[in-house]
Amino acid sequence: MIKFLDLQQINLVHQEEIEQKLLEVFRSGHYLKGAETEAFEKNLSSYIGAPFCIGVANGYDALRLIFRAYIELGVMKAGDEVIVPAHTFIASILAITENNLVPVLVEPDAETFNINIDLIEDHITEKTKAIMLVHLYGRAVFSDKITELKEKYSLKIIEDNAQAIGAMIHGKKTGNLGDAAGFSFYPGKNLGALGDAGAVCCQDEILAKTIRTIANYGSEKKYINSFKGLNSRIDELQAAVINIKLKYLDAENDARRKIAENYCREIKNPDVLLPTLPQNAEEHVWHLFVVRSRRRNELQRLLMKQGIETLIHYPIPPHKQNAYQELAHLRLPITEMLADEVLSLPMKDLCRNLITTIVSNA
Repeated sequence: MIKFLDLQQINLVHQEEIEQKLLEVFRSGHYLKGAETEAFEKNLSSYIGAPFCIGVANGYDALRLIFRAYIELGVMKAGDEVIVPAHTFIASILAITENNLVPVLVEPDAETFNINIDLIEDHITEKTKAIMLVHLYGRAVFSDKITELKEKYSLKIIEDNAQAIGAMIHGKKTGNLGDAAGFSFYPGKNLGALGDAGAVCCQDEILAKTIRTIANYGSEKKYINSFKGLNSRIDELQAAVINIKLKYLDAENDARRKIAENYCREIKNPDVLLPTLPQNAEEHVWHLFVVRSRRRNELQRLLMKQGIETLIHYPIPPHKQNAYQELAHLRLPITEMLADEVLSLPMKDLCRNLITTIVSNA
């Protein structure tokens, strides 16, 4: 069986460094809010280029903490609207509704899978307070139009950078394009922990301080609670692992780019639509290599018969989920088409030729 993602093999590449560091942290007796977390936050801030970084428990918390902090600061209030891509992992939308904000779903560009920037302005109302940009599958999404909309309507730009760490556009890394960004270090991400972990990067010191306080039970000083907070802190073990792997991220992203380029050059099947390669390779880190096919299910079964595991990201759009019955009336044909057609192939060079042959002849 060729696994879609072999986390054991991915992490064994860094086995010696990780095991040594885990033992060091274990023996230190300090497992939260210590030197490893401080180093991780400093290094991620430097890598992304954002002045402030807060380690949190997971990527979902990173996003919901951003909105919660803006509410506490009076920038947003319950009932305000946030524009968000309709084609995304549901956590992007959960973070909005968790804070009693209203998600306004915008169709994606069928070529890039990201939000169609040209459609955003038509969805802006007097209640709109933010645009969430999701750099889906690892491809950066941004343009001068986003900056124009931000200034014209006094909006916050929030990035869901769970899948695109290391991608660059207009000379900046994703996670440093807007006002604040959420990161996920779920084990399967390009920069993955050994469990759940996340972070927020942002431009504003007051926002950063508010997020850090809310994430620590709403307490900046022990036993003094400024907010009705929550518990969302990265632990020392995860911070240490991410710190090690961060050193190798750019090289590993380059390897993913090469695999994607080879797939795009070698797969030749009129029934399989390949993702588009950006003119600037740095705009995509290929967290996922996603093809489209009207015969998606048949193709997936054929690959599985040959022992090749594939995944579908994402088979049910958020507005079709039982959790969001209030959105069920929406008609989002491109989003629904993608849900029916997308298939993610393994990002593995060793079995690329086999996968290419099967997909080309399917």
